[in-house]
Formats: sequence, C-alpha cells, structure tokens
Amino acid sequence: MKPRSSIQVAAYYFPNYHPDPRNAKWHGAGWTEWELVRKATPRFPGHVQPKEPLWGYEDESDPLVMGNKIDAAASHGIDAFLFDWYWYEDGPFLQRALEQGFLKAANNDKLKFALMWANHDWQDIHPATRSRPYKTLASGAVSKNAFLAACEHIVHTYFSHPSYLRVDGKLYFSVYELMSLVAGLGSIDETREALGQFRDMVRQAGLGELHLNAVVWGVQLLPGEKEVTNPAHMLRTLGFDSVASYVWIHHHKLETFPETRYATIREKSKQTMETLSGQYDLPYYPNVTMGWDSSPRTIQSDRFDNLGYPYMPLLGDNTPEQFELALREAKAFLERRNDAGTVLCTINAWNEWTEGSYLEPDTVHGTAYLQAVRNVFGTERSGCGIY
Repeated sequence: MKPRSSIQVAAYYFPNYHPDPRNAKWHGAGWTEWELVRKATPRFPGHVQPKEPLWGYEDESDPLVMGNKIDAAASHGIDAFLFDWYWYEDGPFLQRALEQGFLKAANNDKLKFALMWANHDWQDIHPATRSRPYKTLASGAVSKNAFLAACEHIVHTYFSHPSYLRVDGKLYFSVYELMSLVAGLGSIDETREALGQFRDMVRQAGLGELHLNAVVWGVQLLPGEKEVTNPAHMLRTLGFDSVASYVWIHHHKLETFPETRYATIREKSKQTMETLSGQYDLPYYPNVTMGWDSSPRTIQSDRFDNLGYPYMPLLGDNTPEQFELALREAKAFLERRNDAGTVLCTINAWNEWTEGSYLEPDTVHGTAYLQAVRNVFGTERSGCGIY
C-alpha cells in the first residue's frame, strides 16, 4: 500500500474572483466572476441555483482572505493549490490571487502551490450567448519570445518560493493545452527546444530540475480546444515527465440533459483511470471532480437548451457522500498501482463556482466536501516527496 505521504492531494484553483485590468476593460471596473455566481437562476425544475458561498463574495487577492483558504485546505487533507495560471502574448492575466493573495499570506508555509498554465483561448463567455462562434479575447498560443518571458517570470517569481510544489525534488509545472503550446512555438521540434531552454533557466537559477506535466483529455469542452491525435508520441518527443486529468468532463460526455447522474460518471471514471494509466508510459495523476454545472456562465434570460458548453448537462446528485466515494476510488487506484516516488491526486476544483465544482463551503452543504477529503486523505503532511 502506498503511504499517505507519497500521495499528494492537489486542488485546482481558478483565480477569477478578484479585480483585474483585462476584466475591467471587457466587463467594467471592479467586475469579477462573482457577478455570474450571484445572478445565476434555476434553469429547470429542481435545479439548485444560485450557489451561495458560506464565506461571502470575497476578494481572493486579499492575503487575509487567502490565508483563510490556506488554513481550510491544509486542515482538511489538501497539500497544494494548482493555480490555473494565465500568460498571453502581452503578459499575465488573473495573477493577483497568487501574487498578492497567496504569496503575501502570512501562513503560506502551510500549503504548497504550483502552476497549471491554462494556455487556452480566453473566449467571450462570461456570460455566453446561445449564438456562436464566441469572440476570442486573448489567444492561448503565444510566440517563443512571450513564452520565454513567461518562463523568466515563473522562475524568479514562483519557483524560488519555499512553498512551491516539488515532486520528488523537481519543480512541478503543468501545461493545459499541448496543441496551443505547439501552435504558438511553431512546431514539435521548436517546442522541444523551448522547453529545454525552460529547464536550463531553472538549472541556471540554482533551483534544480523541472517536472513537466501535461493535462490530457479527449472531449473538447471550451470553445477553440483542439484534440491531440497522438498524445503519447508527442509527450515522449517533448520530454514531459507525467500526465494528469483536469476534470471528468474532459473524458466523458454527459449524455442525459439537463442532468446526468454523478454516480454514472463516477463509475466511468474508475475505468478511465485504468485506461489512461495504460495509455502512457509516464506516471498518470488521476482527477476527482466534485461536480459540474456551467449554467451560471449562460445568459440567464435565454432558454437553456443542450447546445454545447456552457449550455450543456450538469452533474446531478453530486452529494458529499458520492464525492467521498470517488475520492476513495482514486486513492485505491493509486495504492494498487504503487508507482515509485510521489504521485498526485488532483481535485476539480477548489473554487470553480460558475462550473459547479468547488470545495469551498456553501450555504447548503457547509464544509461537507472538505470533510470528505479529510475523511479519505487525513491531515498528516509529513512532506515526503514534495519538497
């Protein structure tokens, strides 16, 4: 059996709950995604909306606010936040939750953090109309100059921090969309060269080695996402060290509208873990998804039909008990596989409120989802493998 200390629990963190200059330009001064959470309405009989945060509509860039999140996560068996991190051709986006909130929180030594470069196109879907295609506000594909500027920022701003997540001593960095990476850098060979330069930057800074992780998925969800036709070959060529899942919905279409039972997808996810583990010759880090409901990102006055993201089915009956069962199944999978060294179990998500997948307490379930994590993974954090 794999010891607790070698299974690290990492929750994806979506940082769109603080003011940002780009959002101010697109939506108006002071806008955050809390606006969509507040305005969500039931779209069919029995649909529970809006979701109301127990802690209120907080500004995550406030170190005191982030400090409360850190305490809650660390005391419920979570080892790290994997921040959805954005860097476009002209620079960063949504970085203040991490740089002003987490990095300035007095207790950030209690929790590790790492980056998942969310290098997808940023579409005009906050909220989304029924008509498409949606306007692209920022392209996820960036040039080599922009990529290397991002790497410099990463190395000097994040990697040197003592709370940055390491997997078996190596700095963990995840990439969401391989095709966007390659499209921006020009080719597979140019991408391999650029990633090699990134590794060299880390070494030259005296920070050791880089652990490159790739998010893998099959179902295209966000507008503009592109499928990788031979991901195993691409990953070997580019020199990635591991693969991970971001959300169950990337692997399983929700067939029943307006609701698909959570238990149905939970059962399918058990086989998916085995399938993906065998598909790659790299360590595979499974995901447990707390829920799914992207309806808050739709125009609330428009008819809610099955049109594709975000007009799509939600996961129904995603109770804390069902979520805990899914966590136990992921833990059992990792224990059976018994890979050497540290492995991650990712959770979607700490705070995807407008996609219905969040561990943060709400006014209906309180801290029940966090308690489910603690029931399965406990709170002992010996630090083995993560520093």
